[in-house]
Amino acid sequence: MLTYFKALLGFRDQFLEEVDTMKKYLIVGLGNIGDEYAETRHNIGFKILDALADQKELSFETQKLGDVAIYKLKGRSILCLKPSTYMNLSGKAVRYWMEKEKIPLENLLIITDDINLAFGTLRLKTKGSDGGHNGLKDIQQILQTTNYNRFRFGVGSEFGKGRQVEYVLGQWNEDENAKMKERLEKSVALIESFVLSGVSRTMNQFNGA
Repeated sequence: MLTYFKALLGFRDQFLEEVDTMKKYLIVGLGNIGDEYAETRHNIGFKILDALADQKELSFETQKLGDVAIYKLKGRSILCLKPSTYMNLSGKAVRYWMEKEKIPLENLLIITDDINLAFGTLRLKTKGSDGGHNGLKDIQQILQTTNYNRFRFGVGSEFGKGRQVEYVLGQWNEDENAKMKERLEKSVALIESFVLSGVSRTMNQFNGA
């Protein structure tokens, strides 16, 4: 009988741990570390998480493989990560924090720039190719799947042939900066909708908004 109750308690503890795990989310903003990259188009992932931190009065702390901020939202725990591995090696940081915090793949959200979308366009997807984006390419290789949620923020494609790298590593222009505040607020709302309402509802509400 004692063995039975121990097994029952063990099952309960495992169940509670699994339930707790399902309430944990990892939101990763892609970018490059260093002041010279701070206001570049390629760093929109960092910029969105900084906007979220400002809105929630959070502080990022430097930890292993990145800067981390954690907050609670209606019973969910949200870990925001800005990898310090540079864009092209982002997968290492993503895997480390997923494993450390036991965060399921469906609760992972990667924020990245997208030259195939007009400036400020928001698009949430549950899977897809890396689209030539080196950060996504590394994450795909490390996680061994393309089935992870990604939030693409359009940065436009106003560049000539062979000047893509120069463009994405260039700074926002005056018109983009004028529209940025509203786009960042919308982006933060998308992230919190993803956590609270799920990916399908969030896609319906925000994609193309």
